[in-house]
Amino acid sequence: MTRPGSDPPPRRALVAGVGNIFLGDDGFGSAVCQRLAAEHLPPSVCVADFGIAGIHLAYELLEEYELLVVIDAVGRGEPPGTVSLIELDLAATNGTIPDPHAMDVRAVLDHVATLRGSSPRVLLVGCEPVQVDEGIGLSEPVGAAVDVAVRLVREVLMRQRFIEEPNPATAVGPA
Repeated sequence: MTRPGSDPPPRRALVAGVGNIFLGDDGFGSAVCQRLAAEHLPPSVCVADFGIAGIHLAYELLEEYELLVVIDAVGRGEPPGTVSLIELDLAATNGTIPDPHAMDVRAVLDHVATLRGSSPRVLLVGCEPVQVDEGIGLSEPVGAAVDVAVRLVREVLMRQRFIEEPNPATAVGPA
């Protein structure tokens, strides 16, 4: 709670990679988070790869984030490698408790709600997988979609004012 005359708490966003790197394209979220973690982002943005540890994500969300961007392989019937931005409907959750060795984002958010009473706005950056069978490494279309997803996450964070747009006057690179 903010006292009169005090500054409001800082806005914070969590970018969470989820999925299993041992199931081929299900490692998409991890690959995107690795790229984003290497970029310079402000302290208001936390990037973390949660893999299949849903309970760890639930406890991280107790840190009062305003926005959660989940990155995962999501089968929606689109062509392989298609990247989508989806706002999750939190009213559709069913009160389940997350399995500590699995990742079900809705169950994680339900668990957060039981612990604290509210969840952040949740956006999902999903990629249509080719295969999620045993094996390490992304298929060619999903591997190519990693850069697309990184750009999309940055755009979302800019639109939500968690990061600033790059200043073309100070950008370094080829003319």
